[in-house]
Amino acid sequence: MKTINKVQTAAAALATLLALSACGGTANSDPSAGGSKTSNTADISEGIQPDEAAVKLLPQSYKDKGELTVAMDLHYPPTTFLADDNVTPIGLNPDIARLVAKKLGLKLKFENTAFDTIIPGIDGGRYDFTVTTMSPTEERLKVMDMVTYVSTGVSVAVAHGNPLNISNDDMCGKNIAVTKGSNAQLKHLPNVSKWTCEEKGKPAINGVTLPNIQEALTQLASKRVDGVVYDTPALVWANEQQPNTFEVLTPKLDTRTEHVNAMGLKKGSPLTPAIQAATQSILESPEYKKSLDTWGLSGAGIPTANLK
Repeated sequence: MKTINKVQTAAAALATLLALSACGGTANSDPSAGGSKTSNTADISEGIQPDEAAVKLLPQSYKDKGELTVAMDLHYPPTTFLADDNVTPIGLNPDIARLVAKKLGLKLKFENTAFDTIIPGIDGGRYDFTVTTMSPTEERLKVMDMVTYVSTGVSVAVAHGNPLNISNDDMCGKNIAVTKGSNAQLKHLPNVSKWTCEEKGKPAINGVTLPNIQEALTQLASKRVDGVVYDTPALVWANEQQPNTFEVLTPKLDTRTEHVNAMGLKKGSPLTPAIQAATQSILESPEYKKSLDTWGLSGAGIPTANLK
């Protein structure tokens, strides 16, 4: 009973901390901001001037409207979440979205929505674009134009001390959590299971689909799952917030694919050329490096905004 209570207590503490991290809470100090990262609501795009070449590509309807609507699931620190005020979107993705809007001379409206509803929303015309750590998969490219802006990776998180001796090459028969609609669920985990387990006659990895990373890590802490496969920056961030609860395996998980992330627009959108030009302008700016450094993504930058 004592063991169960300890597990329950640890899980409750982690759930509380992750909830705070997703909607504010405390985090590592950011000297340049004069406080914690999650309390800093400064707009990185302040003072940025429109890029004339990008503005020339902007459809007149958007110039007349004067605003872009971006869809994000604001529950994924450190790339996409809310500041301590529980109102202001912060992280790499909000930074990039703000910079895109400024480069185009437009205002920006954020729409906070579940990850797996973003693509239908864009396809249905409810949102203009998304910047939400989304990979350009074959399925997504059937319905979206996607413009690359950063390259990250995925990793495996396990219980502290790795008592089950899980490795990147041996998760066979284990219950591994992934988030609903993510590339880890749709592509990475099934592929890793195939070549590290099934083709060798071992039990397949049992993917456990959960609504978000907070729930996945809470279930890991309470031993309801054996591991979590998710974006490396988010796992490293969470590990820093709750030391000695779990650990992130190194190196990153080899999924035999690139891990570039891309913003998405409706397939064939007249807005795509302007977004691509604005993104390229951002990748060449000091604000891009500043945002990457602030959110622990140094080294994840890319030189070219490619249209997929």
